[in-house]
Amino acid sequence: MKKIGIIRCQQTEDMCPGTTDFKCAGAGTSAFEPFAPCEIVGFVSCGGCPGKRAVLRAKMLVGRGAEVIFLASCIRKGSPIGMPCPNYEAMKAAIEKKVGDAVPVIDWTH
Repeated sequence: MKKIGIIRCQQTEDMCPGTTDFKCAGAGTSAFEPFAPCEIVGFVSCGGCPGKRAVLRAKMLVGRGAEVIFLASCIRKGSPIGMPCPNYEAMKAAIEKKVGDAVPVIDWTH
């Protein structure tokens, strides 16, 4: 079973408990399909705009066993607030640089 970490948008915490992320990860559907089924080792926020804390949080998730980092769909797609993260590309690039090539960073969940 693949161990994963999920980073979500801090602005959506009050509106989304991550239920669909957990359901899809456990079932191995949506973005989790290539890694199915998945065990979530951590579910954290980006730390707020501009997302700089996400880099260290991704490294922390890897330190706790995550083999893949997922950026929740709220970051790239902007759901449920209808506003994608304006820092998404820079955040993803910084996370990829920090965790290295051995840890894939997937930019959506469901």
